[in-house]
Amino acid sequence: MKKFDELRLIAQCALADNRRAFGLLVEAYQPQLRRFLMNLTGGNESLTDDLAQETFLKAYVNVRNFKGMSSFSTWLYRIAYNEFYSHKRSEHPTQGMDEGFSDEGLTDRSVESIDAHLTVKEALQALGATERAVITLFYIEDQPIKKIAQIMDMPEGTIKSHLRRGEDNLKQTIKTPY
Repeated sequence: MKKFDELRLIAQCALADNRRAFGLLVEAYQPQLRRFLMNLTGGNESLTDDLAQETFLKAYVNVRNFKGMSSFSTWLYRIAYNEFYSHKRSEHPTQGMDEGFSDEGLTDRSVESIDAHLTVKEALQALGATERAVITLFYIEDQPIKKIAQIMDMPEGTIKSHLRRGEDNLKQTIKTPY
């Protein structure tokens, strides 16, 4: 979405309470926001849906508070990260593993693909929430360090430290077959 179109839609939301304009913003940013949350939640789709819904709801309610000091996407990611962090603080340790996996119809190649995906997923889950968020924003969402620092409200040097530590932990966790 072009910056001008984004600003026009935000202005329509803030000044005229235009829900249709906000719907267009949701359509534009939902895929990448859900992907970000999906990685933070370790693939928990229902939690991702809940957090995405809360993020967009809070963004809609607070759109008048958006000052444009950062991009709209940075502001959304910040809300999403805060929602995830709030959930983590209130989380109970009684969450189970994913259910419903069936190995019917799997080929050797698809099993290798699933194993590789699970290895990366498990490695990401082995990271702390902050390292996982930094790794996800940097490598999966392709965000620059400066923007990650804004999203997570941390100094750039701290983001770089979390990124390096996360990379080191991922290298140790992921087992290569070579």
